[in-house]
Amino acid sequence: MGAKLSLYLHRDPYDHQGTEKLFLKAMEENLAYHRRKNPAYRKILGRYGAERLSSIRSMTDLEKIPPLPTALFKRQKLWTLKERQMWIRATSSGTGGQRSQMGFDLESIFFGGLMTLSLGRYHQLFSRTPADYLMLGYAPDPGDERIVTKTQKITSLFAPPASYTYALRGQKGRYHLDMEGLLEGLERYGKSRLPVRIVGFPSYLFFLLKGLKEQGRRYRLPPGSMALLGGGWKEHHREQVDKEELGRLLEEILGIPESRVREFFGAAEHPSLYCACPRRHFHVPIYSRAIIRDVRTLEPVGYGVPGLLDLLTPLAKGMPLLSVMTDDLAVLHEGGSCGCPIKTPYFEILGRAGLEEIQTCAAGAQKLLRAEAQGLHRVDVQELL
Repeated sequence: MGAKLSLYLHRDPYDHQGTEKLFLKAMEENLAYHRRKNPAYRKILGRYGAERLSSIRSMTDLEKIPPLPTALFKRQKLWTLKERQMWIRATSSGTGGQRSQMGFDLESIFFGGLMTLSLGRYHQLFSRTPADYLMLGYAPDPGDERIVTKTQKITSLFAPPASYTYALRGQKGRYHLDMEGLLEGLERYGKSRLPVRIVGFPSYLFFLLKGLKEQGRRYRLPPGSMALLGGGWKEHHREQVDKEELGRLLEEILGIPESRVREFFGAAEHPSLYCACPRRHFHVPIYSRAIIRDVRTLEPVGYGVPGLLDLLTPLAKGMPLLSVMTDDLAVLHEGGSCGCPIKTPYFEILGRAGLEEIQTCAAGAQKLLRAEAQGLHRVDVQELL
C-alpha cells in the first residue's frame, strides 16, 4: 500500500510527471494482489497471456493488462473480497437485470475519499457556506443500490446541505416526476440567501430548462449558485445540445453563469473521478490512465484516433478493476492542446459503442423529463426502469 498511499496523498492531482513511478508501482502491487487472491481473475490473466506480467515499468506494460468489459461485471460478481468485507455494495444503472454488482471495502473507500478531496480542492468545489440542493435524480430509497444515486448524494457534500429538493420520488422502484415540488423548490430557493447547487445529468437539466422556458418561467437563484453535472445523454443523443447552449439556457432561465458549471465523468465499474477543466475537457488525473483501443482489434491507438475507452486505476481492493473497457467511444488528446493549465492528456467522449442491449435508468428518467416538458404529468416510470 506504500506506493498507492503516496500517490493518493500527492498534492497536485494532475502531476503525471512527478507521480509516474508511483502510479506504475501501485498498479503492479494491485495486479499482484488480485492475481494472488482472485482465482477467476487469475484465469482471465492466463487466458490473455498476462499471467506472467509481474513487473510494470511503462505504459506499454499497462497496455498488457486485459481490459475487462463492463458487460462482464453485469453477468457475474468478480469479487476478490468476501461480501461481508464490502462496506458499500452498489449496482450500475443497467436495466432488465443487466446491472454490474459492485463492492467496495473500507480501504478502497478511504483512497476514494483522498482522491475526491484533492480533486474537489483543485476544482474549487468545496464551500463552507451551506447550500440548498436541487437534485435532478432519484430521491433516496432504502432499497435503491444504484451507484449513481450514491455518487449524487456524495456530490451534495461539497457544501453543507441546508435542504434537498428531488426531481423523482417514489417507493419500491416506482417513480414519478414531482414537477410541482421542483417548482416550489425553485420559488423558495429564489427567495433565499443561500446559494443553490443543482446536481444531476445534463439531459435532466436541459429538459427541465426547456420546459420552464416554454412555460415562460424564470428564476434568479442567489449568487454563488452552481450546477454540478455528470453523465451523458444516452438514448437522447439526437436531442443533445452542446455545452455552450446548455450554459446559455441555464443563465437565461436560472441566472447561473457558465463559469459556475462543473461537469464530471465516471463509470460504475471504474472508481475514479474526472472533472472537466474550464475548457470543458476531461483531463486524466494521477490516479488513473486512459487507453483508446481499436474497436475491432482492441489494440491501443494513438492520440486523435477514435476507439473504445479503456480506463485504468489501482484504487480498488475488493474487485479487480485495474483495467476496465467502457462502452464509450472516445478519442485521446495531448494535454498541451487544451490551452488550460492542466497538462495531462484528456479524452473526449464521442458517444456510445452502439450496443443495443445497454439501457440505463438515466435514460428512463430522461424520458420522464422530456414528457414533462411536453406537458405530461406524473408519468409512471416502472416500464422505463
